[in-house]
Amino acid sequence: MRGAAVPVASNIAEGAGRGSRKEFIRFLYIASGSINELETQLIIVERTGLAFELNGLADVLKKMYKVKRMIHGLVRALNK
Repeated sequence: MRGAAVPVASNIAEGAGRGSRKEFIRFLYIASGSINELETQLIIVERTGLAFELNGLADVLKKMYKVKRMIHGLVRALNK
């Protein structure tokens, strides 16, 4: 799961440093994909019982949705 979580921030930072709006947007979509990947992994862990307790899973998912909305809002703003 770390393999999906770390690239979210890394791709946003890399895209911002690319110097072009088009590249920034591309990296924002990649970051969004990493969030989706992490969300899927968390749901699988919960449903399969691979983790005995996932305290705060609902809070984590809520924060992930908020980050996804922020990323997509930034993409919309950059596309204008």
